Amino acid sequence: MSETSAAPADDHLFAIWLAEAAGARLLEVRAEGLEGKALKDAGDAAAQDLIARLLAEHRPGDAVLSEEAIDDKARLQADRVWIIDPLDGTREFSEPPRDDWAVHVALWERGELTVGAVAQPALGETFATIPPRVVPPRTSPRPRIAVSRSRPPAFVEALAAELDAELVPMGSAGVKVMSVVRNVADAYVHAGGQYEWDNAAPVAVARAAGLFCSRVDGTDLVYNKDDVSLPDLIVCRPELAEAIVAFVKEHGTD
Repeated sequence: MSETSAAPADDHLFAIWLAEAAGARLLEVRAEGLEGKALKDAGDAAAQDLIARLLAEHRPGDAVLSEEAIDDKARLQADRVWIIDPLDGTREFSEPPRDDWAVHVALWERGELTVGAVAQPALGETFATIPPRVVPPRTSPRPRIAVSRSRPPAFVEALAAELDAELVPMGSAGVKVMSVVRNVADAYVHAGGQYEWDNAAPVAVARAAGLFCSRVDGTDLVYNKDDVSLPDLIVCRPELAEAIVAFVKEHGTD
């Protein structure tokens, strides 16, 4: 789908359309010859501007929470809130030809995430809540845990040793969650700082695919809060959830 096509009435299809339109715009920005910080800033601004304009045009009654916009607290009284990360993985975006960056579009309604789309434009794929992705049976003999390529947390290294798992370094938060959906990894375990827009859309997609999603202590992930910090999460195949939560409860994340 592209910005020139008609905006779908269905929220699931609209989220896909919005994420892919922003992704197409980001690929255009990436081709303009900018580098470094200039490319990062141009990407953030272009994707935010396009998404904000399309939401205002096609979903004018809904509230919006975006990484790249001032937080309008009126969303706390709204029934519908779009939670957006216009460019997840700005660093990876600025390093062509890397494909481990994404666009996140989620819809929160009355306490629950109901819609999600994660576009990986440089990969040419979009993952969404409809149709839900069917996660194939695990193909690796050892569990694989997605981690930051630049700063993997020490507790995840200890967890990997406990589970006899291998670590798979990659870029943005959304890409790490999608790696579990794609059977590139079997778990993503994070602590140390994220915000709602970092994981709302990926979690919606992962849940639709049947994956386990929670805070690192096993409690629910809650969105559209006054404080948008959501510093930790687990996304994994259901059969790994009990062992991961038990490890964190015993050893912590320090």
